[in-house]
Amino acid sequence: MFSLGLLLCFGLIALNISRYKYITSDSVIISLIQGLEAPTLTSVMIFFTELGSSKIIYLIGAFLLIFLFTVIKKRSQLILIPIVFIGARMLNQILKALFHRERPDLNRLIEIGGYSFPSGHAMNAMAFYGIVTFVVCRHISSRWGRTLTILIGSLLILMIGISRVYLGVHYPSDVIAGYFASGFCLVIVIWIYYLFKEMRQSRNREGNEKMLP
Repeated sequence: MFSLGLLLCFGLIALNISRYKYITSDSVIISLIQGLEAPTLTSVMIFFTELGSSKIIYLIGAFLLIFLFTVIKKRSQLILIPIVFIGARMLNQILKALFHRERPDLNRLIEIGGYSFPSGHAMNAMAFYGIVTFVVCRHISSRWGRTLTILIGSLLILMIGISRVYLGVHYPSDVIAGYFASGFCLVIVIWIYYLFKEMRQSRNREGNEKMLP
């Protein structure tokens, strides 16, 4: 049900940007965020935007998978990380090709090509840092540890999205739609994971019952 809600929210934004070139709320949010422009803040935003780039995520992901492989007993969960990320990347390319939305041309602080909708960095962030947070939290026993992990993951996702607006390469609606689209992928993969887990446990129970005298 939650996944359908994410899909519906994405659809509403997509419908609006298909009908109208500009959304009023985009202009308001851009003014607020870019009004904070300062040299130090720009450096911070470039740092966060790099954390959402595919090349950096591939690098972080490789080291993270090696590290988690050595500390997590249920290593089959690690396959969720590349599945979610690659799935979100493929979906982003399809959506960009469908909508062909041009990037904003307002105080752009970095140069980048390609279409604007939905934000690839926002989808990267939600998919990668979202699924990593999910996998790591499943292996942290303390509540404060899980809470801290969720807060760090959420902060990374949020800041990467904000950085794209601050740097002038995306409309806020691109970023929000990216969160919804990638969130849909994330929830679906997690749902399938639990479905297969339940099916496997059910088969194991049936097998054990048959072995009983």
